[in-house]
Amino acid sequence: MKSPYLGAIPLHWCDACHVPVLGKRCACGEKTRAVGITPPGDARPAFPSDIRLINRIFEDTFGAVLIPDGHLVILNKVPDDDRMEEIILGGAVVGAIRYLPVESRWEALPRPHAAALLTPEKRYLVVSDDAASFIRDGSSVLAPGLISIDQHVMAGDEVFVMTTDGTCIGVGRAKMGAEEAKGTSRGQIVRLRKNSPHIFIPGPATWEDAVRANREILLRMETDSITFIRDVAEAETLPVTVSYSGGKDSLVTLLLANKALGQVPLIFADTGLEFPETYANIEEVKKRYNCTVLTGDGEGGFWKGFAEHGPPAVDLRWCCKACKLTPVKDLINEHFGECLSLIGQRKYESAKRMQSRRVWRNPNVPNQLSAAPIQNWNAMHVWLYLFQEEAPYNTLYEEGLDRIGCYMCPSSDIAHLTMIEERYPDLWYRWRTAVQEWGRAAGLKEEWFPSGGWRKNRGKLNDEDSHY
Repeated sequence: MKSPYLGAIPLHWCDACHVPVLGKRCACGEKTRAVGITPPGDARPAFPSDIRLINRIFEDTFGAVLIPDGHLVILNKVPDDDRMEEIILGGAVVGAIRYLPVESRWEALPRPHAAALLTPEKRYLVVSDDAASFIRDGSSVLAPGLISIDQHVMAGDEVFVMTTDGTCIGVGRAKMGAEEAKGTSRGQIVRLRKNSPHIFIPGPATWEDAVRANREILLRMETDSITFIRDVAEAETLPVTVSYSGGKDSLVTLLLANKALGQVPLIFADTGLEFPETYANIEEVKKRYNCTVLTGDGEGGFWKGFAEHGPPAVDLRWCCKACKLTPVKDLINEHFGECLSLIGQRKYESAKRMQSRRVWRNPNVPNQLSAAPIQNWNAMHVWLYLFQEEAPYNTLYEEGLDRIGCYMCPSSDIAHLTMIEERYPDLWYRWRTAVQEWGRAAGLKEEWFPSGGWRKNRGKLNDEDSHY
């Protein structure tokens, strides 16, 4: 699957401080080195729940956890059929995890650097010293060079390739299972992954250390955004608002708006499909920053649209207009007539947002002039800034969710929706019941819902942007 390029990837690493730095020099004075990750490179911090998930997946697969205590870990979502995230530690990609919807499970994908962090107790094989010299140069593992293979190995498994002294010389995917490998004298046993040329220097650090390392970079980003806000507000002479969703990007936008202009009212489009934690976050933000929150009610519009069109899908996104854009248009008309709204849009989110202007009007909300102060920020800029400001971000991010919106958004991957089903069984039961009833009335098969078929391939593309 092709990786989209949405802008320069600023992720670097300071080997002295063992932290990510979004520039070529750390605040400690040391030069940094670029970290090679897959575009678009909108990497984010791994929270404790993410690390627990990764360690569980690796322990289930290899009998050992991957991530040691006290190290900073970054996750980078990469294009895949569903969800796949690269794991960055010590300034290098040490592995990845991938969700397999058909099998309803996560797959561990180690990279050679992972061998410095764990010693596999299963799904490994041992090769002869003669074979090892060829394997180090990138050759596959062939049957004549095999000494032993763990009994758990099946064809298609990810495996570690070890020497007789216990050194890992590669990782790859087994082409045959243990029983077949033991009984053959020819053929390819493992196809190796290409060894990473990137430097790997692990060491302990905290996110407070990372914030200090990036303080000058964050100050430059903040200054640029504040200047942009003031310039647009002065040029347009409209009442200024912040569009707030309960997510990280709109929270950073609020902080910048308050620094640029003083207190600014918030516009919240309540779809009726929000997480409980989102409502709690809005109340916390309201109290912390003494904000006025203007709320548009979109729940009625959603269920009316559902009755007419069925569940929204990636290629049939009638929902954004029905329960976000139209209520916001009415809300602005009621309170301001017209306004300037600061939006937490970033170019690293999608190709569409990368191509968007920094100031624009959505034709569905003609009385709103939108402006994006953090258009050039990536997710690490956002998170480091929130950590620096000790801002009250939505607690769902700490529970493994990387995007906050409607709980059943069809643009979510199956891995995300599976987490929602497990965490919010009552909400999901309501949604499943509504969709299945609609599916039966439409003559669709029962497996249509559990397979995720409701999410796509149901109409002409109608990609209404959810930003308002």
